[in-house]
Amino acid sequence: MSNVSTNKRGFPNPLAWIGAATLGLFSEVGRLSVFSARVKIAAFTPRWYPAEIWKQIIRIGFFSLPVVGLSAVFIGAALALNIYEGGSRYGAEQFVPNIVVLGITRELGAVITGLMLAGRVSAGISAEIGAMRVTEQIDALETLSASPYRYLYAPRFLAAIISLPLLVILADIIGVMGGWLVSVYGLGFDSTVYLRNTLDFVTRNDVITGLIKAVVFGAVIALMGCYQGDRSEAGATGVGRAATLSMVGAAVLVLAFNYVLSTVFVEIGL
Repeated sequence: MSNVSTNKRGFPNPLAWIGAATLGLFSEVGRLSVFSARVKIAAFTPRWYPAEIWKQIIRIGFFSLPVVGLSAVFIGAALALNIYEGGSRYGAEQFVPNIVVLGITRELGAVITGLMLAGRVSAGISAEIGAMRVTEQIDALETLSASPYRYLYAPRFLAAIISLPLLVILADIIGVMGGWLVSVYGLGFDSTVYLRNTLDFVTRNDVITGLIKAVVFGAVIALMGCYQGDRSEAGATGVGRAATLSMVGAAVLVLAFNYVLSTVFVEIGL
């Protein structure tokens, strides 16, 4: 039976529905918070599994290079074109390299990488762990006194927060070079002047803010994948639903944390 009460005509009570949804939201947030705390404790306290961490770095970082690189070059190219189009209306075309490098390093490099990995990595982690959960492999680990938090979840968490900053550095470089290619070979910019303006304008803080975001995004992506996979229900439908929820949840949280972190960085002057 439904937990939501109905009125005399059989329609759902809207207040009861809102209350049930609110309680469900708080319950889910509580479960996710407890799960995240346990994963972080396992990740930053002994015992570690270096071989498993390295394997996950290869899966999360190295295998994501093609999609991150292609996404970054096209984002940088499109950004340069749109900035040139907008700047030409006010005679400000010369600011294209400055705005491209600022947008890539502070925002788009980290966000695009986070969104790409939310789809590729978070869903993959969720499906893998979900399959292990429904086939009782995780129960077998617990029977053998091997903590799944240390052996399964912590290596993926550590690998994500290590791999994401490296991928973001690569995305920053490729994205800026994408803007350079379009500007030099499509818009008639001088190559030397473009690169000099880029290097003179970008600051260490611009790069640092993107890397801080990358660490947070990596943690979000890994935690959502592990959490939804751990709660996966039996059957292919349950595993598929967990993968979908992890991907959507990770993408939304990446955008939400990006706004929060951007606001904090502006407030503190970073």
